[in-house]
Amino acid sequence: MYLLEFQHERDGLINAQVRADRLHLLFRQSVFSVTGSLLGALMLSGLCWARVDHALVITWLSLLSGSTLLRGLLLWAWFRSPLNLRTPERWEMKYWLTLALSAGIWGGGAVSLMGPVDVVTQALVLLFAVGMSVSAVSCYSAYRSMTIVAIGLVLLPCTLWLLCQPGGIQVGMAVASLVFASFVVSATRKLSEAMERAFYTTREMEYAHRLASHAAQTDELTGLKNRRAFIRQAEKTFDHCKRHCLALSVVMLDIDHFKRINDSYGHQAGDQVLRQIGAAIRDSVRDVDISGRLGGEEFALLLTDAAADDAQKRAEQLRDAIARLTCDHGEVITASLGVATMTARDQTFQTLLNDADKALFCAKAQGRNRTAVA
Repeated sequence: MYLLEFQHERDGLINAQVRADRLHLLFRQSVFSVTGSLLGALMLSGLCWARVDHALVITWLSLLSGSTLLRGLLLWAWFRSPLNLRTPERWEMKYWLTLALSAGIWGGGAVSLMGPVDVVTQALVLLFAVGMSVSAVSCYSAYRSMTIVAIGLVLLPCTLWLLCQPGGIQVGMAVASLVFASFVVSATRKLSEAMERAFYTTREMEYAHRLASHAAQTDELTGLKNRRAFIRQAEKTFDHCKRHCLALSVVMLDIDHFKRINDSYGHQAGDQVLRQIGAAIRDSVRDVDISGRLGGEEFALLLTDAAADDAQKRAEQLRDAIARLTCDHGEVITASLGVATMTARDQTFQTLLNDADKALFCAKAQGRNRTAVA
């Protein structure tokens, strides 16, 4: 049951990331499509200027310029927005609306340029519509549905108009257009599936890497950092605080009479105590603090921006929280803690840790279940 829940949670997370990846790719590829549709319309209008109604062309280009400006503003807003706000829920529908508007204007304007007699103009308009359809494949490849809608809105009006004409040339061009569209639709399906697999595989590998990295740094029983991860991160934090003259304290913690719990009640009872201690430590630290299990029943906390008094107070709070824990075997759990605060003589983190360890030894020597300060 747990494995199935984990699998479901992982798949849901990866699918959400893949959806976000597709949206990011869509917006990055859209810069050309926004300007390209207007440029294509301008070129087509220039070639057909002598054969079509000028007022019609000007109206078409005006509407297309407005939709292009709208799409440009959408791209500008996207690239200026914070990364955490670039979500599919926030942007997909907006993109759909601007795309449908622009493609609809393009297709409607193109079919209006087709004169009832001039076959050359009709062929030219159809050629540009096919070109716009090809560009849609490259611009909207992350979304197959968008590609198909864009092709349909741009190419279908011209094709249907040609099919309704009595001339064989027009019908032949329409049939050729439909054949082309069918091949493109088939190709978009394969392209979309390939991109989906690539996105999913990439995210799956990243997820597996994060899990492996987390497992390599985490103590499996308590969920805290293991000794190596704790020391590595603590040394970096120590160097940073030393360089910027920031307060830093270390708390060493040792469970009192832990061997007696293992010997009297078994290792399962001991593991339960370790898990409870780990939970108590996680509840007591801030996000900027570092906590870890150094081995056996020994733990350590690195408290950033904590002077001696503050560190001692927080250590006492943690000791009190541990003393209130209840276990199935009924044994009272207590812990001894040693606190050390960084001074000018501490040149390495190991020196500071040794001071906290000496304070811990004093706490145990004084009767346990207490906090001693170096």
